Amino acid sequence: MDQKSIGTDRNKNHLAMIIERSTQDLHDRVNMQKYILLNVLGKVKDRTAISLFPVESTGDEVTRTLFRKVLTETIEVLEETKKAFKSKRLEELRKRLMDVLKETA
Repeated sequence: MDQKSIGTDRNKNHLAMIIERSTQDLHDRVNMQKYILLNVLGKVKDRTAISLFPVESTGDEVTRTLFRKVLTETIEVLEETKKAFKSKRLEELRKRLMDVLKETA
């Protein structure tokens, strides 16, 4: 095997690893969105079925920071609008989101 083909094999392996990681990240994000939407609708059957930070094993701090920022913003909007909507379900959702934020601090 010559030097050029060895380099090409390494590149292919590296690209395959990146594709695997990227695909897994996409699956994790879709699952997280599904969980969030079902949770909003009150249809989550198993609350432990999904990891809130599926990328934890890769140490993706940017994703965690973004998630926390969006979660905090969601809580703030729910807090600001609670008088306008007076919904028990929204109040429960806000409390659950606050609990998640505390647990992941």
